[in-house]
Amino acid sequence: MAFYEFYQIFGQIVFVLVLTMLTLLSVTLILGRLLIKEDKLVFPRLLLFTIDMFYGLFKKFSENVGVDAKIVDQIGVEVRNKVNEKFFKKIESQDKILVLPHCLRHADCEAKLEASGLVCKDCNRCVIGVLKNKAEDKGFKVFIIPGSTFLKKILEKNNFKAVLGVACYQDLNLAMMKLSKFSCQGVPLLKDGCINTKVDPRAVLEKMGEIQESENGHGINSCNHESYSPKTL
Repeated sequence: MAFYEFYQIFGQIVFVLVLTMLTLLSVTLILGRLLIKEDKLVFPRLLLFTIDMFYGLFKKFSENVGVDAKIVDQIGVEVRNKVNEKFFKKIESQDKILVLPHCLRHADCEAKLEASGLVCKDCNRCVIGVLKNKAEDKGFKVFIIPGSTFLKKILEKNNFKAVLGVACYQDLNLAMMKLSKFSCQGVPLLKDGCINTKVDPRAVLEKMGEIQESENGHGINSCNHESYSPKTL
């Protein structure tokens, strides 16, 4: 009889926990979509707690309710951008780093891979050179990396207080999770993948404080045959 009562109580507890979790995931999804569509940030800490604690489960839940799981990473990036924006702006440029993905480089890129990532040769074939030069002029350290392993090396060997990163939504969100103790800002790729990726350079320059307002226009394709220079921006 005692065992029966124990399992009955245990089952009730599990049911309540599952119901609570489903409610939490639903509320997070609703608040996240509100942020993306209406630019209204409500209960940011709750959103980040749910995303960080139940990341994989939240993705499956989104798919099960007919929503693209990509929205989980999008919510994570947008919330962190909003939460950290003021702190990021207050930090001196010399204490910031810009991390760019190697997939933005031109198909004929001749940059060599070293311990800290790719070493750009400033050939003006892609947007990387433009963003790198603008960032360095402001005092940022710039890293062009092919994967998260290099990010770990950067963390170990460099002192900084804030990070501006460019990547696909998933990589960006996961990286910002790892760098939660820093004031992170992220710019998602307009087109992701391993090659031929795109980014809106003005969005990156805005985060840097190089320009104040975004202008209408398309992102620059880093893998075409145009030459880029600061004048093009």
